[in-house]
Amino acid sequence: LFKEFSSTSTSSTTAVGTVTSRVTRNGNAVIEKDLLNHEDLAGDRGMVDDIFDETYREKEGPKPPLRYVWRNIILMSLLHLGALFALTLIPSAKIQTLAWAVLCFLVSALGITAGSHRLWSHRSYKATLPLRIFLTIANSMAFQNDIYEWVRDHRVHHKFSETDADPHNAMRGFFFSHIGWLLVRKHPDVIEKGQKLDLSDIKADKVVMFQRRYYKPSVVLLCFTLPAVVPWYFWDESIVISFFIPVILRYAVGLNATWLVNSAAHMFGNRPYDQNINPRENPLVSLGAIGEGFHNYHHTFPYDYSTSEYGWRFNLTTAFIDLMCLLGLASDRKKVSKEVILARKMRTGDGSHKSG
Repeated sequence: LFKEFSSTSTSSTTAVGTVTSRVTRNGNAVIEKDLLNHEDLAGDRGMVDDIFDETYREKEGPKPPLRYVWRNIILMSLLHLGALFALTLIPSAKIQTLAWAVLCFLVSALGITAGSHRLWSHRSYKATLPLRIFLTIANSMAFQNDIYEWVRDHRVHHKFSETDADPHNAMRGFFFSHIGWLLVRKHPDVIEKGQKLDLSDIKADKVVMFQRRYYKPSVVLLCFTLPAVVPWYFWDESIVISFFIPVILRYAVGLNATWLVNSAAHMFGNRPYDQNINPRENPLVSLGAIGEGFHNYHHTFPYDYSTSEYGWRFNLTTAFIDLMCLLGLASDRKKVSKEVILARKMRTGDGSHKSG
């Protein structure tokens, strides 16, 4: 029996869950399985809706026909054409403008990774009011749906991963899981299952619900206006460059970095923790998505605040959360112990961990 309930107030990190050994006999063979008590982990966070539901079965019969969302198709096409044009403007841009675009990318990315993903979707750590306000502002700058909707879709993605109830089901191909899911109407199972989730914790967060109420004006201000005005006003950058690089190019890059977690990190890479699920370990995706590419680990242990066993390696979001804890703005980081991770690798991994 591995025990790993431990909490240290100094580091504000809690190792959660228990591993028990179940011994079964098959003839003369003795099989010992290490099982993680997901219920303990879920209860500690006050939620269970991001843990895979093995009882779900897809409906028999023909799939519903695709219904295109032409508004999204047109807008996404224009956005990516604008991003291509923005690339031609980079040599003409001032160094301050390029640095500002990178800063806007990092802030908006944290609004997704540290905010709507690790904090609100998985409740893998706790954040004070000032930090929640900052992450909400950063989330509006990212413009990837408001926090409430993002959390709902993401919890459905984990609970029904790679099924018809998964919003960006990777079994439907790279294009669909990357961007195509936004260009067509949701599968009826996604809507049905999403309506049955317990989102009471999100509804109880006044910061999240305030953002949801004023989401459209917050996006206009934080995603499109502020990033363009700063270079134009403070260092006299041309308005065209100010708009196309810190706004359009930065927004397109941010979207694709997030989408690669849904597509590439579900298709390309190894599976050292659980070879029975589709998500993979993809360091290149982690670089672009500031830490979210360790996806086989994340779907195996969705409650770990770091989404990885390797700390800050290719994981700027983990470093950010650790800094917030150091500053007293975050606490109660959930972390799976080394013993539990090793036991899971040995039991269900593809063996790739042995080669480093």
